Amino acid sequence: MASVFSRIIRGELPGRFVWKDEKAVAFLTIAPIRKGHTLVVPREEIDHWLDLPPDLAQHLTLVAQSVGKAIQRAFSPVKVGMMIAGIEVPHVHLHVTPIWDLEDLSFRNQQTNPDPKDLDDAAAKIRQALRELGYAQVAD
Repeated sequence: MASVFSRIIRGELPGRFVWKDEKAVAFLTIAPIRKGHTLVVPREEIDHWLDLPPDLAQHLTLVAQSVGKAIQRAFSPVKVGMMIAGIEVPHVHLHVTPIWDLEDLSFRNQQTNPDPKDLDDAAAKIRQALRELGYAQVAD
């Protein structure tokens, strides 16, 4: 059975995409830790990050770095954090989120029912920042 992320990538479920390329996508999570919390996901369904081919792992990191630069520009946090957890969905995904302190990386801070307008606004800000930074992979 396809993961929820594969279904989002195929358009079977909605997603607020900010990045699309031939190997990976990035979209906002529906349970953000902080406004702008984005997931970088390979198109290929791989459960554990340890199983990623090295070239794909490198590509995901480069996408996360690009999206992180856009998050930095859009939200002006102290830092942009990145982590790989992978417990909740059996499909590799990198969490990229603005942070002001270490507590901003705690899943205890997830918003379980965020305002859809806030998610739309955050996605628009990240897309705009990606465009300003010169990236062609910005999702429409």
